[in-house]
Amino acid sequence: MHDMLEPATGTPRDASTVVLLRDGPAGLEVFLMKRSGLSDTFGEAYVFPGGKLDAHDSSPTAVQALDLPADTLAQQLNESELSGNLAAGLYVAALRELFEEAGVLLAAGNTRPTSLRPEDWQAWVAASGTTLQASALRPWSRWITPRMAALSKKRFDTRFFLALAPADQVASHDNFETTASIWLAPKEALLRYHRGEIEMAPPQIMSLAHLARYASAAEAMDAAQQQTPPCICPENFSDNGEVILCYPGDPRHSVPARALPGPTRLAIRDRRFVPVDGLESLWA
Repeated sequence: MHDMLEPATGTPRDASTVVLLRDGPAGLEVFLMKRSGLSDTFGEAYVFPGGKLDAHDSSPTAVQALDLPADTLAQQLNESELSGNLAAGLYVAALRELFEEAGVLLAAGNTRPTSLRPEDWQAWVAASGTTLQASALRPWSRWITPRMAALSKKRFDTRFFLALAPADQVASHDNFETTASIWLAPKEALLRYHRGEIEMAPPQIMSLAHLARYASAAEAMDAAQQQTPPCICPENFSDNGEVILCYPGDPRHSVPARALPGPTRLAIRDRRFVPVDGLESLWA
């Protein structure tokens, strides 16, 4: 990370991310994975499982494997310009990435393969006749990389989904794209980031701040069910030489309505993203 913003190029690429939830001894916990240092996007940062939409995610075979129709999925994402086929593909991408990166398969029946290479996913879906559980995903938010970015020169249009961790499966990193993984309470993850023990990008920081307001996984899932997924495209400005990222609802943002609870500004200080209103504003 650095304290300067650089132009991010191209049209944002569609992507999906799954925020996996469970209840721990002290309440809600979230699954985080450490990106490989070789990754060209968010290297070494702790992220949620996810990745870009592949062409075959929107194929007829993949879309037909979902347990909800494409038009219903488009309605859930609530994006006026989004086709049913693309919406369905985003759900497929979320389910595929969750399995490839964390080993968690949200599918009906005893269909879990003992091993499956990422490039074999589409063929397996077609051959197994499995039903992919789009119904297990709750649209949560949409994050669009700003044109001036602090972490990546690539732009993404990422839909974040919430999902409950299945009791009979163990989420873990793949030792390839990710090198470590951990379950943490949202507030604890934010404290570890503040102490410099882990790295995170603003979408993860702000998502954890949002989730820190829920006591249980069920409460967060219910909240997702009742909301319209907010669209967040951060904007930035310079204040006395300091770069500030601001979010919808901030006086300096072009969108006047708040999209998220918590702070509306993060400052880039010493290569870290710091809430302008103090650490506790992330969860208070």
